[in-house]
Amino acid sequence: SSRTARSEEDRDSLWDAWGSWSECSRTCGGGASYSLRRCLSSKTCEGRNIRYRTCSNVDCPPEAGDFRAQQCSAHNDVKYQGQFYEWLPISNDPDNPCSLKCQARGAALIVELAPKVLDGTRCYTESLDMCISGLCQIVGCDRQLGSAVKEDNCGVCNGDGSTCRLVRGQYKSQLSANKLDDTVVAVPYGSRQVRLVLKGPDHLYLETKTLQGVKSENSLSSTGSFLVENSSIDFQKFPDKEILRISGPLNADFTIKIRYAGAADSSVQFIFYQPIIHRWRETDFFPCSASCGGGYQLTSAECFDLRSNRVVADQYCHYYPENIKPKPKLQECNLDPCPASDGYKQIMPYDLYHPLPRWESTPWTACSSSCGGGIQSRSVSCVEEDIQGHISPVEEWKCMYTPKMPVVQPCNIFDCPKWLAQEWSPCTVTCGQGLRYRVVLCIDHRGMHTGGCSPKTKPHIKEECIVPTPCYKPKEKLPVEAKLPWYKQAQELEEGAVVSEEPSFIPEAWSTCSVTCGVGSQVRLVKCQVLLSFSQSVADLPIDECEGPKPVSQRACYSGPCSGDAAEHTPEETELLYGSLQEFDELYDWEYEGFTECSESCGGGVQEAVVTCLNKQTRETVDETLCVTSRRPPQLLKACSLDPCPPR
Repeated sequence: SSRTARSEEDRDSLWDAWGSWSECSRTCGGGASYSLRRCLSSKTCEGRNIRYRTCSNVDCPPEAGDFRAQQCSAHNDVKYQGQFYEWLPISNDPDNPCSLKCQARGAALIVELAPKVLDGTRCYTESLDMCISGLCQIVGCDRQLGSAVKEDNCGVCNGDGSTCRLVRGQYKSQLSANKLDDTVVAVPYGSRQVRLVLKGPDHLYLETKTLQGVKSENSLSSTGSFLVENSSIDFQKFPDKEILRISGPLNADFTIKIRYAGAADSSVQFIFYQPIIHRWRETDFFPCSASCGGGYQLTSAECFDLRSNRVVADQYCHYYPENIKPKPKLQECNLDPCPASDGYKQIMPYDLYHPLPRWESTPWTACSSSCGGGIQSRSVSCVEEDIQGHISPVEEWKCMYTPKMPVVQPCNIFDCPKWLAQEWSPCTVTCGQGLRYRVVLCIDHRGMHTGGCSPKTKPHIKEECIVPTPCYKPKEKLPVEAKLPWYKQAQELEEGAVVSEEPSFIPEAWSTCSVTCGVGSQVRLVKCQVLLSFSQSVADLPIDECEGPKPVSQRACYSGPCSGDAAEHTPEETELLYGSLQEFDELYDWEYEGFTECSESCGGGVQEAVVTCLNKQTRETVDETLCVTSRRPPQLLKACSLDPCPPR
């Protein structure tokens, strides 16, 4: 190593001292300065006679414009092939980024106007690397030549990415008759690498608000690059999509909005890095816990707002999961013994026999709500235990070396039971006005049928329905004698109840008739049941959950005549066979139709009122058996032919 050091020293001794640094090639935005040295030997000196360094590493004002564009515009007053042009820069040339290539405005003409750009010109628009003497030199975020140090996504040079957070998401438009626009996302001050892509017929636009409260709006009406609140915006507009890029950092709060322009839905994907503007800051040590005899002191942490440069409530720092509150530091202090005459009680250093102050809490209170999210609270205090084991409250800062236990917490955050209404049943009639029903169940957060729903908010389980088919009753003829097989068939049709998704009364089968002949009775069990669609199982409900008339659970039954004569029936049997046919009352009834001829032609006779069974709608005389369910009117008689008969 000593030989290597001597050889380098001998090599440098052939050179003169380095000269002073030249003036910077730029006044802002990062330029280059150089220094020269002269070779003192008649032979060739090993090494370089020029060295460079960066300079003027301060941002240029927005109105200064692009450095490469300034070099192109310097040729506007110089004829090219006999004609003047307005030249625009060609950036990011992958083959030779340090040559000055420019394009004529409004033409496809691209010309290399100089083999080298001026020193300090950026090689690429999104890089700090700069051109020096026609070559692209690496520049780190520390603005040093040859440095490989880079900014993290938060814009911190050589940072670890902990001062910002990645935000990504998607917005889908929801068209509404009374809404013309909507907010896609709010991008706060200081955010970086903002990118949004809209797909669909709608349009993006911007609203901004500076830290001073000044508001403005930009419609983003055309493709281009422009400044909004000193932030460079790149916007591309296509027939079916729009792309917005902002490298940042933003100098204001940006709100990206969407203006509806078509009937089709649009979607917006967005991504950006949001700065963590509230960060923990460690405090100095608190005063010592004792003036002598050995005490302790702690540091704490406070939440600091980087935008306003002031301390704010801790909850702002807790909002960011990336923020880790530093643990307090603990150190001993005032270790000198206390003088015996000053009256101070000697304070022992904290050790195993004298534990540190600690947090103690009371039990949690009852939850403020049984469901739907409530809160419960408790008291937390800092206590200290002396050598004798006595516990007493002390100042909270003494316990700040450990996090304070929460004093409020959420509880019963599950959803409250709510009514679940299922689909309506078909209308109960096939023509005219009827009713339809549906199942309304009280369901808890686990999807189970339960109680606890408010009766006031229960949806109705039945409503009227109208079937647009005209009703009419066909002319039918009732059997002259209702034999037993017909009666049984009518009863079977009446009992065709099936469990459905609406709470309904479901009768079980009738018991056998209590007698073997004549009129007896039958009984059956009637339940309120529902078909649960999610489990396809039948559940029994309380009787009051079913609406409508409950089917009878007891009825009379007829087991045939005890005498063997099927043509004659007792009044109970007649009622059993014909009593349910009330619909015939609506069509057929008895009416008087004149009188019979007088029984005598003279000397006094009688006439009997004629009673016929009529169809009420057609006024036609029908068979008397159709009026069997109506009470026959009483027999009416009147005198006639009262004149005396002539003598024979």
